This record gives sequence, structure tokens and C-alpha cells, in this order.
Amino acid sequence: MRGNTMRGVYTNLTDIRRRVFLEVAKLAYEGSSQQCDFDELPYHIIPGDVATYRESVFLERAIVGERIRLAMGLPLQGVDRPANVSDGVTDAAKAETYYQPPLINIIKFACNSCKHDMYEVSDMCRGCLAHPCREICPKDAISFVKGKAYIDQEKCIQCGRCKQVCPYGAIVYHERPCANACGMDAIGSDEYGRADIDYDRCVSCGMCLVNCPFGAIADKSQLYQVIQAINAGEEVIAAVAPAFVGQYGGKGNVDKLKASFLQLGFAGVEEVAVGADLCTIQEANDYLKEVVDEEKLPFMGTSCCPAWSVMAKMEFPEHAECISMALTPMVLTARLIREHHPKAKIVFVGPCAAKKLEAMRRSVRSEVDFVLTFEEVAAMLACKEIDYTKVDGTGHSDFDEASADGRGFAVSGGVANAVVNQIKSLRPDLEVNVKAAEGLENCRAMLKDAIKGKYPGYLLEGMACPGGCVGGAGTLQAIKKSAGMVAMYQKRAARKIAGEDANADELDALIE
Repeated sequence: MRGNTMRGVYTNLTDIRRRVFLEVAKLAYEGSSQQCDFDELPYHIIPGDVATYRESVFLERAIVGERIRLAMGLPLQGVDRPANVSDGVTDAAKAETYYQPPLINIIKFACNSCKHDMYEVSDMCRGCLAHPCREICPKDAISFVKGKAYIDQEKCIQCGRCKQVCPYGAIVYHERPCANACGMDAIGSDEYGRADIDYDRCVSCGMCLVNCPFGAIADKSQLYQVIQAINAGEEVIAAVAPAFVGQYGGKGNVDKLKASFLQLGFAGVEEVAVGADLCTIQEANDYLKEVVDEEKLPFMGTSCCPAWSVMAKMEFPEHAECISMALTPMVLTARLIREHHPKAKIVFVGPCAAKKLEAMRRSVRSEVDFVLTFEEVAAMLACKEIDYTKVDGTGHSDFDEASADGRGFAVSGGVANAVVNQIKSLRPDLEVNVKAAEGLENCRAMLKDAIKGKYPGYLLEGMACPGGCVGGAGTLQAIKKSAGMVAMYQKRAARKIAGEDANADELDALIE
């Protein structure tokens, strides 16, 4: 899959990103809003006067300074005017502060201006007698300079024929890593060759930020604001997405997870798999009504992945009604929590950058107050020196309400499987055809085929991230490892299908 080469590999970039979150969390827990504290952070994270990662220690600190601002939910500043990291910190210190778009940001002076969509001759060229690259080029773009092949980029049409015929594999194709990872083709170049995001197309999936090897792309965080709410004595409840299993080590030890979150200051922890069950029931009912019984829709796409859903409705507006209108697991879980804790601040904790975008919608913000990724919560744990695997979970029970199918929402294919099982429980003789795709490029191709009539009456599952939610931009573990942990966690569920969820009877009230 495109843009999946660095996932699960701990790099220098990973270390810097997590150190930024850690230092911001420390200042937040300390209740600091002193400008000097934030202005000193780049020097604490990048000490000394010798560059380690870049050509200049000043550049390193400038980049870290911008990442600190984004971690606090503040906008980028750039280097074209005098500025401090702390500018705007007073506003960020308010617990009710929401970050403003854009969520995904490019730190321009960190971008390496990577070559994009071009073929180039490498040092592997031997200047062979046959010259097949020159002979096959339809635009006469290849000549020989000092015995080596040379491609005239003004003439080249990027057909790739030269690369195919080179006997030495000397011709390479360059594509910007962030653009390669973007399933929306939303990343181009500015006038200086630096990456540039078309925000009219961006769906905030976050694949660009985890695939940029220079750390030039980052999303805004509500880490600082969540801790401010905790410090203020608010009832802050975490709603944890099914992909949490194994993210912090261990084997999905729910007792340790609950105890750890309470030590962070959360008032409670709930499982979003409950909302996944309710979403499953709603989608199963909608499918039966609109696709099978009334034949209003030629097919139905799942709703839980916001990046897939937004892409489908954006690019295929004439078929927008074919994407399920069921409320997402995040929203349904939040509404369920709100029924019992009307004044609580609800924090969705998950793997997904796009959930931050979803929570900013007017219809959702009243239910979900904050969104944190697993990586951001890991910084909170590190700040408090909490080793999840060694926490005493005595007195804290396992999550016991959600079904195995609800927990399976975390992996590709899991959503469709849950909906099919629920339909089967209602109509055992009904055959439900399913098509699933992961990665927005594949999701788009699937939807195009469905519109052409290739999947009549099908249930389509779209997942923006590789492997499903376990491959989200805010995850900590390798995708295959996480998927295996989710499968093990599913087996522990006392309930198997969504309709058996202890909260199933509350669905109608929650969707009104």
C-alpha cells in the first residue's frame, strides 16, 4: 500500500515528536502559562550548540518550536517575522479552547522540497551500447552526456518506459513521500518546490504526517486543553477506541488501562466498541430498509471512518446518499456517556487524525469535547511516569458491555463483518455481499466500480488507513501486531454480535 514504509519503525523523528508532546504535557500538568517556560522548550528538547539532525541547530529549534505550537493547538508562525513560541499561549491555556483549521499543517522551512513525479538517471548507469532508454523514449527526452544517460525534464512526459527497459535499473522514479501517501492527491508544490496542501481536498486522514521523513507535517493537538480541564477539576471522561489494545504494551489489560487513566486525572473510561455496536445495529437496519426492502439505494457504504465518508461525499456528491447516515461509534458513545454524565467533558481517545475534524463539526462538538490520539495520551503517561504494564489494576473490571464484533471495528473488514452478522441475526436466509477497501485510493476505486454497477446491493466498507483504524496516524504499534492484538481481545468478549450489546435498547433514544 502506498505510503506505508515507515510505519512501526521507531526513528529520530518519532522520538522528537513524542518529546514535544511530553514537554507540553509536563507544562500543562504543572499549570504553567508562563511565556518563558514555553519559549525555553526548544532549548530543552534540542540542547547544545551542535546540530544533530539538520544542518543547523537553529533550524532544529525553529522546527521544534513550530511543533510545540501545534501540540498546544496554536497556529504556525513561520520565520518571516519576530515571534516567540509562547505567542497566544494565554488563549491556549483555556480548557474550552478549540483548535482552528487547518488541522494538518506543513512547516515550510522543515520541508526538504523533495523531487516529485519525475524520472532521473542514477549513478548506476553504465552507458551501455544498446541505449534502450533513448530508443524507446517517445519524446526524445534522453541523451547521453559524458557517457551517461540524461533525461531532459522539459521534454519528459513521465511515461516510465525508460525505467522499464533499463537493464541496470539505473533510472529511478521520484515521488514526494507525503504526496505518495495522500489518497486524495491533495499535496502539490509551492513556488519553491515545498509541499503544499490543497485544503479543499484534504480529509485530515494524517497519512502525510506519518510518512514525511523530515517531520515537516504535523497536526494540531488538544493535549494542553484536556490537561487544563483536568486541572480545573472538570469531570473528564475518556472514550477509548477499540484499537487501544496493545498500543501501550500489555495484552489489552483493561484493568490496568482504567487505573492508568484515573492516575492521569480522568474521572472514568468507557469503551467506544459500545458505540460501534450501536452503529452496527443502525447500519444493519438502514441496509435492510433502503437496499433490500425498499430498493432505494443500489448499494450502501459504511459511515464510521470520517476520512472515507468525506471523500466519498466530496467526490461523488450524486451518490452521497449511498453512504450510511448512521452516527459514528465516537458520537454514539459520547451520547451514551452524556445520558449519565450531563456535565462531563468527553475525550475521544483513538488512532485517528480525522476524528479531530469530525469532532469540530457543529453537530458533534456538543457531544465530543476533545479528541486525543493514542500517541498524545502516551505522552501524558510518560509525563506522570506511568508504566501501563506495571500498574496495579485491582478493583477495576474488564469492559464487559461491547460485543466481539464491535471491538472488531478496529481492523479492516471488521465493520462490514459486524453489520453482516447483525443482519444474519435478523434474517438468517439473506445473503449479503460485501466489498472492503483500505486506503483512500483503493476506496475511490471501489466506489467508482460500485457506481458503474459492479457491486449491486453490496455493503461497501471504506477505511482510509492501512489495515483499518490500527493503522491510524496516532497509533504507537506496528499495524500487523495491533491487528493481532485486536483479534485476541475480540475472543475475550462475552457477547459476539452487536445486537447482544447491553446498551442496544438505548439506540432509538440516542439517534433522535
